Amino acid sequence: MKRLARRLSLLCVIACAVFAQTKTAAPPVQPKLVLMIVIDQFRYDYLTRFRSEYTGGLARLLNQGAVFTNAHYEHYPTVTAVGHSTVLTGAPPAISGIVSNEWLDRATGKMITSVSDPSVETLGAPARQGASPHRLLVSTLSDEIKMADRSPNKSIGMSLKDRSAILPVGRMADAAFWFDNDTGNFVSSTYYMKELPAWMAEFNRSRFADKFVGAEWTSSSRFERSSGTRPRTVYATMPASPGKAYWEAVYRSPFGNDVLAEAAMRAIDSEKLGASGGTDVLSVSFSSNDAIGHFVGPDSPEVHDMCLKTDRVLEMLLQFVDKKVGLANTLVVMTADHGVAPSPEANEKRHMAGGRLSSAAIMKAVTDALNAKYGVEKWIVGREEVAPYLDRDLIRKKGLDLAAVQVTAAEAIRPIPHIARVYTSEDVRLGRLPEDYITRRIRNGFYEGRVADLVVIAEPYYLFDGKTGTSHGTPYNYDSHVPVIFLGPWVRTGQYHGRVMVNDIAPTLATMLGVETPAGSIGRVLNEMLPVR
Repeated sequence: MKRLARRLSLLCVIACAVFAQTKTAAPPVQPKLVLMIVIDQFRYDYLTRFRSEYTGGLARLLNQGAVFTNAHYEHYPTVTAVGHSTVLTGAPPAISGIVSNEWLDRATGKMITSVSDPSVETLGAPARQGASPHRLLVSTLSDEIKMADRSPNKSIGMSLKDRSAILPVGRMADAAFWFDNDTGNFVSSTYYMKELPAWMAEFNRSRFADKFVGAEWTSSSRFERSSGTRPRTVYATMPASPGKAYWEAVYRSPFGNDVLAEAAMRAIDSEKLGASGGTDVLSVSFSSNDAIGHFVGPDSPEVHDMCLKTDRVLEMLLQFVDKKVGLANTLVVMTADHGVAPSPEANEKRHMAGGRLSSAAIMKAVTDALNAKYGVEKWIVGREEVAPYLDRDLIRKKGLDLAAVQVTAAEAIRPIPHIARVYTSEDVRLGRLPEDYITRRIRNGFYEGRVADLVVIAEPYYLFDGKTGTSHGTPYNYDSHVPVIFLGPWVRTGQYHGRVMVNDIAPTLATMLGVETPAGSIGRVLNEMLPVR
């Protein structure tokens, strides 16, 4: 009996120790910082194709995070502004109002961008058009944190692109900063502040962006080991002196991500993110991947090497966050704003479909058909890619039926080789569409008053315009399939193979933080990765 009692006593001590250790290791009730990482034009398969070569930030996310392997955007078009407006709102364009990178403002008859705002000025580059989130119609996660009004908090967006800095953090953000290729400075908007904060002004004066003058973008040692190349390949050499050509070259190289990461680390340090008393939000969007990918395509050695360098720069950022805030206090989310198509030339070598089409041919077909039926006029007053905006004032003056004019225009496009679908905006508005995933994505992209009169979809792997390189924007899976990874003590590590939407990020974060779900979210809470408490 004494031996049994000793054993029971020992088991009790062990159980208490385990309980105490578990209790001590429990994560904070709330993250001090939500770090939203967006990589522009980062297909999901970049994670799997180069997995064995990742040793830095991407490896950390894959090894320690909750990895959703089948995450998609459920909207059309799959472009930068729409993707960035989705990640922390959970809203598709049909609700957020961000229908593309740019669209026709019917009131003025001018093409506008998703963030252009003539009522504000650009700080740091006053000659630049002002920018703000005023066209975003819904709340973001950081807006909801602020409206909960529980404790002080900050939200900041940063990118090389204005729309990528502005849209994720929304209308109540404390600041958004983006890179100006004309000056080599990070700039902002009077929407947020009267002047750049002292730390950002000092960062600009330090000319960190100029440290790569004359530098070579060479292949990394990991890339050489995987490809067997010797010696290192030089992909680009930066111009020998600062200036617009130099800053644009930096933007189109891995050095652009280095510049952004350094600026983001200055923001964390100077703004004391993670120490406000509430949950701060920092959104960092890496644009250089997109700039490179458009030129060379996803099968190029440059994109391969760029992925490895992204792995490195993310690790640098995460280590800094760990030092300043603690990764145990930080909830990291990583995704991309869209994927990308293989170049038609790469597909031709594989005996796959694909080719290059002319957007000018689309516009000419529409114009010729409308001229022939209704008289010679300037029928098209704007276009977004291959989506034409018809002159509705002219149509009204002529006493024509808008739906009939749209049908005439659509019928002119359908016979063009390799055009898969053409829908009129009236078709979409009235639901006269076949039911499939492409239709669902088109419907999710429809916001009346901002969308074009026609939706033109080419066959898979066909691109409009350009003699080289590639693009994105279609409803096909190679443009919609992106990574979604959560990292932090509030999630269960592992791979999750069920189909999810990028729209699920926002309501999941809102639930984890105990704030209202962003107003336009159509996503669900990713319960499968949340620990049972």
